[in-house]
Amino acid sequence: MSTGKYTIGVDFGTDSVRTIVADVDDGRELAGAVSVYRRWTEGKYCSVGKNQFRQHPLDYIESFQESVKKALSKFPHGKISRIAGMSLDTTGSTPCAVDEAGMPLSLKAEFKDNPNAMFVLWKDHSAVEEAEEINSVAKSYSQDYTKYSGGVYSSEWFWAKILHILRKDKKIQKSAFSWVEHCDWMPALLTGVNDARLIKRSRCAAGHKAMWHESFGGLPPKKFLEKIDPLLEGVREKLYKQTYTVDYKAGTLSRQWAEKLGLSENVVVGIGAFDAHIGAIGAQIKPNVLCKVIGTSTCDILVAPKEDVKGKLIKGICGQVDGSVIPGMVGMEAGQSAFGDVYAWFKDVVSWPVENLFGKDFSAGEKEKIIKNIIPELSKAAAEQPPGKTNIIALDWINGRRTPYANQFLKGAITGLDFGSDAVAIFKALVEATAFGAKKIVDRFAEEGIEIKSVIALGGVAKKSPFVMQVLSDILGMNIKVVRSEEACALGAAMCAAVASGVYSTVQQAQEKMGNGFEKEYKPDIKKHNFYKKLYNRYSKLAEFIEKDFTYKNDAL
Repeated sequence: MSTGKYTIGVDFGTDSVRTIVADVDDGRELAGAVSVYRRWTEGKYCSVGKNQFRQHPLDYIESFQESVKKALSKFPHGKISRIAGMSLDTTGSTPCAVDEAGMPLSLKAEFKDNPNAMFVLWKDHSAVEEAEEINSVAKSYSQDYTKYSGGVYSSEWFWAKILHILRKDKKIQKSAFSWVEHCDWMPALLTGVNDARLIKRSRCAAGHKAMWHESFGGLPPKKFLEKIDPLLEGVREKLYKQTYTVDYKAGTLSRQWAEKLGLSENVVVGIGAFDAHIGAIGAQIKPNVLCKVIGTSTCDILVAPKEDVKGKLIKGICGQVDGSVIPGMVGMEAGQSAFGDVYAWFKDVVSWPVENLFGKDFSAGEKEKIIKNIIPELSKAAAEQPPGKTNIIALDWINGRRTPYANQFLKGAITGLDFGSDAVAIFKALVEATAFGAKKIVDRFAEEGIEIKSVIALGGVAKKSPFVMQVLSDILGMNIKVVRSEEACALGAAMCAAVASGVYSTVQQAQEKMGNGFEKEYKPDIKKHNFYKKLYNRYSKLAEFIEKDFTYKNDAL
C-alpha cells in the first residue's frame, strides 16, 4: 500500500552539497541537484603545505539552500506538501568553535576571515602533534579512553583539532563557548536551536571521533582531558552527555527555514551523521558486509549484532560504536587517508609539463582535455600489464595512514624503480598500493575475529574506475558489488528521514523498501589473486621498513 510520502536526503561532501527527493515507497530519486561550495572552490582558507583545510559555514548554508531549492523546483509543486522529513550527512570529523547561541564564530564580523573560526575539514592534518599527545596520555592513564576508538587517536578527529586551534589562536580560546560537529550544527540551524547546550549530538560523530562511550558516562572525564592540556579545562562541561542515533528527530523546520525552502514547518529534521555511515545505509549494508565508500579517500563501514562484538576491542580501526550506523547494531569504521587522491597526485605530477611548459602552444580547453584524459589512458594501458611485470612496489600513505593504526606522520614511498619504469608502471603500482592498503583493513578485522562475508562499494572511484575496482577485487580475492544509486549517501539520508519522520519504524525497514540494489559485480581472477599474495608480502615488508625508519615529523629547516 502506497504511503504517498516523500523525504529529502542531503549529502554534504568535501566539494559540494547533493540533495535528492525520494519516494519512500520504493526509493526512486524523483528530483535532485548539486551546489558547489564557492569559497572552497576558490581555494580560500586552505594551505596544502600546512595540511590546513577549512570550510566557511556560509558555504554550507548557501549551497544547502541552493541545492534544496533547485531539487524542489524539479519536483511536482502539488506534492511538496507530502514531504514528511529531511535528514543529512556530512564529512567528519569536521568541528567548529561556536558561541553560546551555537553560532560558528566565523559568522561573526570579527572572525569572518579567520580559518580557525571555521569548520576544520576531515582531511585537515594540522593537529598531528596533538593527536600524538592524546595517545601518549591515554596509554599512561588509569583507563585507556581510546580503547573503543581502535586504541589510536587520529589528527583527523574532534579533540585533536580542538586542542590545536586553542593552542594556535588566543582569540578563539577566549571567544569559543563550545564546539560542534558539522553534522550536528546543520540540524540545529534548520530547527531554530539558538543555545549550544540544546544541540542534539550524533551518536555516530561522538562515538567514532570524540571518545564518547556509555561506559565512560559519556565523553572522557575532565581530569583526563586536562592532563592532555589545561587548555581543555571546562570544554567537556559545555559539550554533551546524551547522544542520538539516526532514527531520532532533531526537531521540525523552523519558520525561517520553512519559508526559505518553500516547505512546511511540519517537515521533520532527523539527527545527522557522517557521510560514509549514512552511505552504508543507502547501500543497504547488512551484518558482516563490508561497505567501502571509495573516493578521494576511503571509509570502510561494517555492522554486526552486539552479541558478535561483545567483549571484543577491535584494535587499529576508527572505532566501534553502538548504533553509529544502524540502531541496535555495533558500527565499525576503518579507512584510508588517500585513495583517489593518490591517483590525482600522480596526475598532477605527470601533467606538470602541460601546465607549465606549453602555455603558448595549447589553449585552456586543450590543456583541460589532455589532463582530463591522463588517468583514463593510464588505466587502459595499465590494465594490459600483468601483475609483477615490473619490480615496482608503492606505499599508499601519501596522506598518512588512517587504518590500521592511524598515523598521519607516515609518508608514501615507491621502490623498485629502474630505467624501464615508465608512467604506466608507476601508476599501476600506485593502484595496487591502494588495494593492498584496503587488504590491510580486511586483514585487521579478520585478525580480531570479525568476519567479512562480502563487499559492497559506492563513491566516485567505485562508479567510474573499472580498472581500479578489478585490481581491488583481485587483491582482496572477493566479489565486490557496486551500488546502483548515483547518490547513495543522499539516498541513505532520505531513508533515515523516513524513519525519523515515522513513515517506517526501523532503518532496516526503510532500506528494504527504498534500496536501489546493485549495478555491477567485480569477481576476482584467482590466478592474479594468488600472484598478488607475493606482491602483498613485499608491500607489507616495505610498510614495516618505512614505518620503522622513515616516519617524518617536523624536520624542515
